[in-house]
Amino acid sequence: MLIDLPQMNGYSRRRMLRAASLLSAGAALPFYNEFALAQDAAERPRGMRAPMPPDAVRIGSNENPLGPCAEACEAIAKIARYGGRYSPFNEQGDFIKAVSEVEGVKAEFITPYAGSSDPLHRAVLAFTGPGKGLVMGDPGYESGAGTARFMGIKVTRVPLTAGAYAHDVKAMLAADPNAGVYYICNPNNPTGTLVDHATVTRLLDRMPPGAALVLDEAYREYAADVPGYPDGLSLIAEGRPVVVMRTFSKAYGLAGLRLGYLVAAPELIDALERAREPFNVNSLAQVAALAALQDHDHLQRSKDVNKEGLARISAAAAGLGLEVLPSYANFACVKVGDAKAVYEALLRQGVIVRPGTGVGMPEFIRVSIGTPAEVSRFLEALPIALGSVTSSS
Repeated sequence: MLIDLPQMNGYSRRRMLRAASLLSAGAALPFYNEFALAQDAAERPRGMRAPMPPDAVRIGSNENPLGPCAEACEAIAKIARYGGRYSPFNEQGDFIKAVSEVEGVKAEFITPYAGSSDPLHRAVLAFTGPGKGLVMGDPGYESGAGTARFMGIKVTRVPLTAGAYAHDVKAMLAADPNAGVYYICNPNNPTGTLVDHATVTRLLDRMPPGAALVLDEAYREYAADVPGYPDGLSLIAEGRPVVVMRTFSKAYGLAGLRLGYLVAAPELIDALERAREPFNVNSLAQVAALAALQDHDHLQRSKDVNKEGLARISAAAAGLGLEVLPSYANFACVKVGDAKAVYEALLRQGVIVRPGTGVGMPEFIRVSIGTPAEVSRFLEALPIALGSVTSSS
């Protein structure tokens, strides 16, 4: 049965027109690039610009090491010859219908995007402005903050709680009680930690009128079975001002095809859609996603590989005396001391991870969960990297 979600209150026609004007300006900006916003050019590790050998272990971008399911690849092959057409078979309509049926939400509450960063940019443009800034956890996913900085919007970073590395919603509200957007990536990137349903509800109960909670669920599939994990769609059904973002880049293995979607009340979507470019999501991605949604076995295998790899890395790190943050995503955040030096030492061995220096975690590296063989390569390289850093210091 499809949920008929109620309309939101507090969004006037004037605010929607303002959002449309900002989105029109923002749509042409050159910063619409996930990687460019995630890390300023000056902070990018040198190895991310340099070519790497074909056998390099690339475990720095939180991708699914299994890639797309076989059915998704077959669907892409079948439609590829129609690539000269923008939308040869109404793929977007089929995609929205499929998501609607899977999630039990009416189609008018769903909009596809190229990944989940695009709707995050647009939400910041639509719902922030002078006196209505962006509030986020620190460290957190930086893409939305990059958009706000570019537009001259105030960004307030609130430190995650000590020890648990969780969003401190009380502090977020106190830091800017007039914010336009409160952003929570859950599980959080780069820590892998999460907040529960009760915590998210407390934030919503105290948000100022007209503000929106942007709930980024990029890693949802890895955490959805955790007791207390927030049900963003049920919050929308209650009439809460929530924008839920999901992606096929992680558990579904379609990162290179760039596809995600947003769920929100129609009037919130209308504010985001007014300047949306036509055919902004490619046909290949949408037919691949349709196939991926049906392959429950591949999704489960992806989750199983992730769970096993995460356990191996956590155990090995503990054996080396290293702290690993509790992760509910597809990566581990490992405290290694000098993250930049360890990153470079791993890079020399052909293992690419992500140092935390660019997000205020100079002692941590973020390690994406790869195939069993890739995890083994990392575990072989890590003690060597740690030893080389220690001997040179």
